Amino acid sequence: MHAGSPDISLLFEPKSVAVVGASPNRGKIGYKIIENILEDGYKGRLYPVNPKGGEVLGHEIYTSLSAIPDDIDMAVLTIPEKQVFPAVQECAARGVKYLPIITSGFSEVGNIEGERQIVTYAREHGMRVLGPNIFGLYSSRVSLNATFGPRGIKHGKVAILTQSGALGIAMVGKTAVENIGLSAILSMGNKSDIDEADVLEYLVRQDETRIILMYVEGVQKGEKFVQALKAATKVKPVVVIKSGRSKRGAVAAASHTGSLAGADEVFDAIMRQCGVMRAESLKDAFNWCKFLAESPLPEGDNGVIVTNGGGIGVMATDACEKHNVPLYDDAKTLKEIFSPVTPAFGSTKNPVDITGQATGEDYTTALSAGLTRTDLHTVMALYCETALFTPESLTAMIRENSRRYREAGKPILFSIIGGKAIEDSISVLRKEGIPVFDDVYDAVSCMGTLYRYRRHVREPLEADAVADIDLKRVEQAIASARADNRTFLLPLEAHQVARAVGIPMPKSGVARSLDEAVRMAEGIGYPVVMKIVSKDIIHKSDAGGVALDLDDKSEVIDAYQAILHNARRYNAKARIDGVEVSEMIKRSTETIVAARRDAAFGPVVMFGLGGIYVEVMKDVAFRAFPLTLHEARTMVKETRSYPLLLGVRGEKRKDIDGVVDAIVKMGTLISLCPDITDIELNPVVVYEHGQGVKALDVRILLGTSKR
Repeated sequence: MHAGSPDISLLFEPKSVAVVGASPNRGKIGYKIIENILEDGYKGRLYPVNPKGGEVLGHEIYTSLSAIPDDIDMAVLTIPEKQVFPAVQECAARGVKYLPIITSGFSEVGNIEGERQIVTYAREHGMRVLGPNIFGLYSSRVSLNATFGPRGIKHGKVAILTQSGALGIAMVGKTAVENIGLSAILSMGNKSDIDEADVLEYLVRQDETRIILMYVEGVQKGEKFVQALKAATKVKPVVVIKSGRSKRGAVAAASHTGSLAGADEVFDAIMRQCGVMRAESLKDAFNWCKFLAESPLPEGDNGVIVTNGGGIGVMATDACEKHNVPLYDDAKTLKEIFSPVTPAFGSTKNPVDITGQATGEDYTTALSAGLTRTDLHTVMALYCETALFTPESLTAMIRENSRRYREAGKPILFSIIGGKAIEDSISVLRKEGIPVFDDVYDAVSCMGTLYRYRRHVREPLEADAVADIDLKRVEQAIASARADNRTFLLPLEAHQVARAVGIPMPKSGVARSLDEAVRMAEGIGYPVVMKIVSKDIIHKSDAGGVALDLDDKSEVIDAYQAILHNARRYNAKARIDGVEVSEMIKRSTETIVAARRDAAFGPVVMFGLGGIYVEVMKDVAFRAFPLTLHEARTMVKETRSYPLLLGVRGEKRKDIDGVVDAIVKMGTLISLCPDITDIELNPVVVYEHGQGVKALDVRILLGTSKR
């Protein structure tokens, strides 16, 4: 049993901090942390601790925690791995609440048991562990720089959570170069106890933080992480960088879903679901953070580009389409607004080209129009170097217009291209916090991120969707498989589960003789489909164990014999339980609906183009479950094959609501049945709107042991 968890605020706002392993030796981490805490002006009480005693930077070094006369909110451990657990025990005796552990040598090198021992003991005594294997933490709220990174961190609006210590230190340096102020930075390290979700709880309600940036290498408690992100992004923007794009998740050999659910594909989809902006690079991440930290959300969807060069204007237009930045296209109104400053050989269409002869006054006039018009909501000002601008006048023009837009609460950004003088101007302006870029794509990417976040926060709140299922019938089917020591369900069991969930299935039965197959086919009605039923043959088509469009008795007889022959040739040792006979479903759009228990995120649902080509086309979308009906529809629209559901070449719209219903049912099933690891409906035939869907095949995999 864990003792009560201390208030997370004490991690960021401790009134007292002990540094265990403090040292007067300048080459030691224990010295560097003391130096940073003092130099950056920590407002609380500082207690260096080392059995050797002495003094460091004018502060007495206590020989033990027990020698400290006051309460201790936080103890930073900078001692060798072998000394950590005894120190944790001593911290518990003193009532310490938070333990940032700088020390390495734990799970990152295979010492899992040592790490578990520390966390278990800490939690049992009401303490929380940050790390181990971290570079420390910084909090502007109390001016605490308990890191061995750079000093003099600028206070600001961006909070950084990083799993990589070395990269985190480098990011601190980069924020100084980019003039980005920080409200907090936490090194997460091994995440043995405190993780991103815990920290988000605090940062969401902290006034200093305007935007949150996370560098993530792996997700351990995915369901908790998702819930924290969903809550956070409705309040503040969250940007994520995740490494390991090429690393594939665990593949379930008998499941299409497993082979398609690469770890990065699932992560990417779930971040979109949570409203998180995923950056491809540190450059994008810092650009977005800097822009979003200072820019208000647009009041509407009318963006305008003002440029002195047609080429750069076209580039910006292309970038706007890529990043979903809406552009105002009312030609009459644009002409009314911008014709006073646009020569006859220019263009008042969007992008507004005020031509290469435009002066600083012309730009200011054009931008003033964009500022005062309530029907223009964002402005992107582009400039190519000409002889009509001195760098000084350009810098002054951008600085003044940026100030005016900021005071008016309207987003604006600048992209300027030219020689060394222009590059110097960019450097000066960026250090002042003005959103100016040397690449139009970088600029528009920032505006696109701002709009993306605006769309997310304005989405109406909707309850998670859930389906009613007959759990008792599902558990009966699972029990049957467990009794037979199987980790998958046979067709009859799988069909029982599908019907218990409410998934329409073709009429079917399993024949164990030729005569029985004929009787079943005639009872169902021609045409019929026949499939091999065997515990040892999962992929029936590969074994030649499927026959379609059987129209009469003679075809059923031939198919029955051929299926058995093919199955025995495919696997001579296969145990054959019979041949399934099913009604032949009329043709329509084939999709796949599936769910699996992801190693990181728990229940995950999948939708995409189905049939035999699903693994070739890989046209699928993923989401974490639970999800809303809106999110289920969004994942359907994400697929390249979505137009097929809308109707093509004269076809009518398909029953998309039936697909969404199947997605919710699969998610509900796997979330309520921890025994099931994968469930796959493929193909799911989608009929015309109002006529529903029908699953032709069901595949269900179980965990290796009952949970």
